[in-house]
Amino acid sequence: MSNEELKRKARSDYVYRRMMQSTIAAAYGISEATVGRWKKAAKEKGDDWDTARTAHVIAGEGVEVVVSTVVEDFMIQAQAILDEIKNGQHTTQEKVGMLVSLSDAMTKMAAAAKRFAPKVSELGVAQDVMAKLLEFVRENFPQHSATILEIIEPFGEHLAGTYTT
Repeated sequence: MSNEELKRKARSDYVYRRMMQSTIAAAYGISEATVGRWKKAAKEKGDDWDTARTAHVIAGEGVEVVVSTVVEDFMIQAQAILDEIKNGQHTTQEKVGMLVSLSDAMTKMAAAAKRFAPKVSELGVAQDVMAKLLEFVRENFPQHSATILEIIEPFGEHLAGTYTT
């Protein structure tokens, strides 16, 4: 198979089959970096694989699937941040600041998602309440910051599970 045929197949798998770059690389016996370079080069020439992938999903499955995927990816990243807060070497004040920032980002994500997929609006309301609680404790009861951190982390996971299943 020629290099150009391989690029076309890789693009097709990425866009239409929604395969990850690492899976494509393994399937064709090439490095993940090579797939990444092809994707970047195509984008520079006006062929954005991610845009094509999103358009294909919207056309085939609807906006709600795209929004759900974006929210799911965001929640995975949020969990990584929560793990860093829990396990990293940060002061309590830094942890509270990180949680407030994360809550703000979650609220904004939920608001944007709500415009496209009303099913996530309940989660958005729940996240907004959580953000307001964090801000309230930080401003009015800073001595309870450690306690709120201990409660909010598992509660955030509980909220995500409650409103996305």
